[in-house]
Order: sequence, then C-alpha cells, then structure tokens
Amino acid sequence: MSVSNLKQIMNLIIDIGNTLSKVAIADGKEVRFFQSFHELDIDDLMPIINDFKPERCIVSAVGKIPVNTLVWLRQNLPVHIAGANTNIPLKNEYSTPETLGFDRLALAVGANFLFPNQNVLVIDAGTAITYDLVTSEGVYKGGAISPGLRLRFKALNDYTAKLPLIEHFKIVDIVGTSTVECISSGVINGTVLEIEGYVGKINSIYEGCAVVLTGGDANFLANMLKNSIFVNPFLMVIGLNRILEFNV
Repeated sequence: MSVSNLKQIMNLIIDIGNTLSKVAIADGKEVRFFQSFHELDIDDLMPIINDFKPERCIVSAVGKIPVNTLVWLRQNLPVHIAGANTNIPLKNEYSTPETLGFDRLALAVGANFLFPNQNVLVIDAGTAITYDLVTSEGVYKGGAISPGLRLRFKALNDYTAKLPLIEHFKIVDIVGTSTVECISSGVINGTVLEIEGYVGKINSIYEGCAVVLTGGDANFLANMLKNSIFVNPFLMVIGLNRILEFNV
C-alpha cells in the first residue's frame, strides 16, 4: 500500500505475546498494516518501517522483547515501552492495579476511544475470556476473567478419565447426541450463554452499554451471540496507538 497520500502521523505498534508478536501501523482509528510473527526479527521490521515511515513506536510485551531488536528500534525511532509508569487516558479504579495486565488496559482505552462518552464493555475471547468495563465518564472499573474455549475443552480432557480432547470445534445444537457433541455443546453453548448473561447483567446496571468483541475466537462466537455487538479484531492496536499518542 502506498503511503504517499496518508497525511496523519504513522505509529508503529508492537504487541509481544507469549506465542506471537503482532506488528501494526496505525494512525488514529485506522490500522494501515497488521501482521503476526512467531519471532520478531529486525529483518521483519525493516521493510515495514521503510514502507510506512512511522514517526514513533510503542512496545507492549507479555513475552520477552528481543534485545537486539529493541536496540535497533531505538536507533531508528522514539520508542515507548508500555508498563506500570505509562499514563493512560482513563481513570483506573481497579483495586489491585499492580496485578492488572496492560493488555486489558489497552483494550479498555481502545474501546473508550471508539465509543467516547458511552458505557462500553470489552470482551476479549482468547486463551482466557476477559470482560472489561469503561464508563461514559472514562473510568475503568474492572470486569471478569473466565477460561476461553480451548481451556475449557482441555480441562475436561485433563481432569476426567475418558472424555476426549476436542481440538477442532464447530457450532452444535444445544442438545448433543454423542459424547463429542455433548462436550461441544457444553463448552461452546455454555460460553455463549455466559457471555450473553454477563452482557445482560452489565446492561441492567450500566445503561446503553456498547459491547466490543475482540480476540482470536471473536468471529466464531459473534455468529452465535444474540446481543448487539461490535467485532473489532484491531482493538488492541487502536488502544496502544491511543496510549502512545497520549504519552507524547
């Protein structure tokens, strides 16, 4: 994609997880580029920087940041490492902020940026399913954490003697007619009912709450949810980009 006509400031967003490193180019609410890597290497970053010419960078890391990559980045761009001292454009009312993952805060910031002056619930459907609430006044309240789909399937296999591990799952009827279907119904339909129940409870307390679904299983679950939701696979990128701009 040519960037000659893009007038807004480009930012390089790097989110290093336990298994994948995600690299994006963003300006405001727009994600211009996104790619995942198993191991982040200078050779991967160099063409991205050359093509888009970002002016600054933010790195959020759950996993380890390769030292040589970080050194190279700092030689080419102003780099902000997201962490406990990073300012965010929200008031944080979490009672144990030292235990709060920065990824949850970034998602909350992204949701608040997309839905300003509105109550918004973020649901991140990944390894775990996290629920995070931001009020219309820009206050991060907290939320809930429960096992994701694969964790639920794995737990049934690990802690029972005969139940098989379901690795390739699909939408099934509420009443299963085989062991595999019963496990799938319990995990998948149970998760859907959990999400719908949580959304309903939040909406009874915080009126007019927008719901944003993100994470690896977002599209799969969205097809079964009855509640009105917005699916945004780039919510983390949008949140990190907003945090970077807030700290400039």
